[in-house]
Amino acid sequence: MAKGSRLPGFHKAKLSERLRRLADAIDCDEDDLAGLAESASLPLENADAMIENAVGVLGLPVGIGLNFVIDGEELLVPMAVEEPSVIAAVSLAAKLAREGGGFFTESEAPLMIGQVQITQLANPDEARSALLAAKERILTAANALHPAMRARGGGAKDLEVRLLEVPEQVEKTSFQTQLIAHLLVDTQEAMGANLVNTMCEGIAPLCEKITGGRVRLRILSNLADRRLTRARVRIPVEALADFGLTGAEVALGISEASRFADADPYRACTHNKGVMNGVDAVAIATGNDWRAIEAGAHAWAARSGHYAPLSRWWVEPASGTTSAALIGSIELPLQLGTVGGAVKTNPLVPVLLRLLGNPPVRKLSGVLAAVGLAQNLAALRALGTVGIQRGHMALHARNLAVTAGARGRAVDEVARQLVASGEIKLHRAEEIVASLGREWSAAEGL
Repeated sequence: MAKGSRLPGFHKAKLSERLRRLADAIDCDEDDLAGLAESASLPLENADAMIENAVGVLGLPVGIGLNFVIDGEELLVPMAVEEPSVIAAVSLAAKLAREGGGFFTESEAPLMIGQVQITQLANPDEARSALLAAKERILTAANALHPAMRARGGGAKDLEVRLLEVPEQVEKTSFQTQLIAHLLVDTQEAMGANLVNTMCEGIAPLCEKITGGRVRLRILSNLADRRLTRARVRIPVEALADFGLTGAEVALGISEASRFADADPYRACTHNKGVMNGVDAVAIATGNDWRAIEAGAHAWAARSGHYAPLSRWWVEPASGTTSAALIGSIELPLQLGTVGGAVKTNPLVPVLLRLLGNPPVRKLSGVLAAVGLAQNLAALRALGTVGIQRGHMALHARNLAVTAGARGRAVDEVARQLVASGEIKLHRAEEIVASLGREWSAAEGL
């Protein structure tokens, strides 16, 4: 756990000073964070072992989400993302959340679903009954493939069987009944894809023997709805005052934006993209499969047949001695791991996990949910008041300054002049860089 997640002036400090303050915040030696300062933290030989046809390494900026209090703990949150506004916005939202005690989370046990598809059945109902009657045999066979996982308290825990009507042709004029067996596996600290897939493949011959059918697919599902994570935050309305608006006005704007997402899938999609800006950034920084997380989150959002927001916001009126507050909540499936995969092969990931205090997987899930909720709050706060472009374009100006050739202190000066001009475009940035003059160019390395 960090000594504190409030690091005032962190964004203004030089990179070397940020690393020093970061090391002090988590009480470690600066050398322990040396990998963060290397331009290529993933050695090419590791990359070559990770994927086929490797030719190089593509970097992403890694920053720190500040001000977080999650379940009573001060946390510095590593985030890997290229969008300029994400980390600044989430740090501001986390600061607001502190006014209500921060974020509170709960995560379910890490149960993953493995699917075994069984076709060509003479009597699907009898086959289903036979599979359920043989549940213990099937679970024993699955666990025999990973005895160490079973010994640690994980492994295959249950078997569920569904009858599914599947169209035989695209035209959907005729259907066949298939059996879909769901193997429920406690994957412990692993995300569990390889573990679950191995078990599904291992029990396939037994399933065929029991049912007399033909097994086709045997693979995990990325709709991890047995390992849901929830986060909640309560922010006193008065803490939201900004932009010349009262806290009540800002809270109303946020709650109305939330109701818009509830009613309209076009808005809900963008609403959820804002949530995933934060979730994905932490997932990437901690070596997790952000593509699986995205797939599961959006499938969960559409589970009712109507695409809906992952998070919701509403105003809780004052009652007795309790002041009015903005309440936010989120629920989504998170298939995460703290061991295996990129956690082992990318040497930077263990460093970033250490920033979080090397959390167990359920705690890490809570962090991602809290960050997603904070990211959503930041977006709705801007959208429901002055609009999102003011902050976005100010940060975009820094990118344009660098693209135009500015370096060091000149980046801030070029960005400032861009914003002041009201013309935040590359050609204007190049004009400003040129106008700074030869003397400043030599001094600042333009």
